[in-house]
Amino acid sequence: MPYLTSPVLPAGTLSRTPQPTIPTGDGLLLRPWRTEDVPAVHAAFQDPVMHQWHIRTADSEEEVRGWVAEWQQGWARERNVQWAVADAADDRLLGRVALREVVLGDGVAEVAYWTTAAARGRGVAARATEALAHWALDEIGFQRLELTHSVGNEASCRVAGKAGFALEGTKRSALLHADGWHDMHLHARVRGD
Repeated sequence: MPYLTSPVLPAGTLSRTPQPTIPTGDGLLLRPWRTEDVPAVHAAFQDPVMHQWHIRTADSEEEVRGWVAEWQQGWARERNVQWAVADAADDRLLGRVALREVVLGDGVAEVAYWTTAAARGRGVAARATEALAHWALDEIGFQRLELTHSVGNEASCRVAGKAGFALEGTKRSALLHADGWHDMHLHARVRGD
């Protein structure tokens, strides 16, 4: 039985070209991950703030090497696409932004991010998220990007707002963290916002 609509984005929309480097225009670069990033990612995941708001830990650089290899393959698979957020001047790792749970046919994806401890309070997450959203919605043609965070994570709520993601509601007991189930705010940005 045929569909009544065509896919918003056809398969191959991302993978037919190399993963781009996306400049924010204000000193940051979103770039593909490199093996050389492993020590900095491992160090970032030793931060207690990461343990509070994320569900993953990094026990070793070898474990992180596996993550980076996975992140490097994400573009070709068009499902979970990850970028390192780096300082444009010295290429120092400041964080990560991603399009997760990509469904090209529906034109939707979930945005995720984290920053290193040294990068916090400098607008890095908001600037990187804004640049990624602009690229995904305006250049590639996604229709909707969603962003979720624990309702207790006020910093992430501010990032979402600064990056143009409207608060749409609360998903009750939506994600299990180390300290129990967290209610999650759901934000979204759609084409034309």
